[in-house]
Amino acid sequence: MKRAALIFDIVVIILIFTSCATSKGAQNYPKMISGKWELKTIVSEGITGKLETQIFNEADFDCFIGSIWNLNRNTTGNYNIMQNASECNAVNRNISWSVYEAQDRPSLFQFKRLDDKLKEIDENSGGFRFTIIQLDNKIMHLKSDFNFEGKPAAFIYNFVKI
Repeated sequence: MKRAALIFDIVVIILIFTSCATSKGAQNYPKMISGKWELKTIVSEGITGKLETQIFNEADFDCFIGSIWNLNRNTTGNYNIMQNASECNAVNRNISWSVYEAQDRPSLFQFKRLDDKLKEIDENSGGFRFTIIQLDNKIMHLKSDFNFEGKPAAFIYNFVKI
């Protein structure tokens, strides 16, 4: 009887530790994300035709193509938009980023825009969150879901490490 109780206790302890543990892949996300990235493409899903919209409350959709994202290991960083004739103004935006994880849900990359004094620009907005679709040492694909004209839509952000 005591042996059965001991085995039961051990099983319960193991279950507690394994249920609270973070997956090995998720533990590596910040390490894999940190570095210098170029946003190569933004693909839309659920939207037909040419879309002209501002993303991240910053610049036109097309201005972000080719932007450089420096994501430091200490979860700070910035993105840079290059000036493109009269269509895009040059932007160097500081950000604070992290990986959010909830049990039984995909991991999320999230960031908040910061001003030059490293204060949050979009206070109370919660920042921007993206589902991590694919991540390795060379590529990162992030997805943001939203509604467009009453229907589900998404942007897929495709980054390459440089």
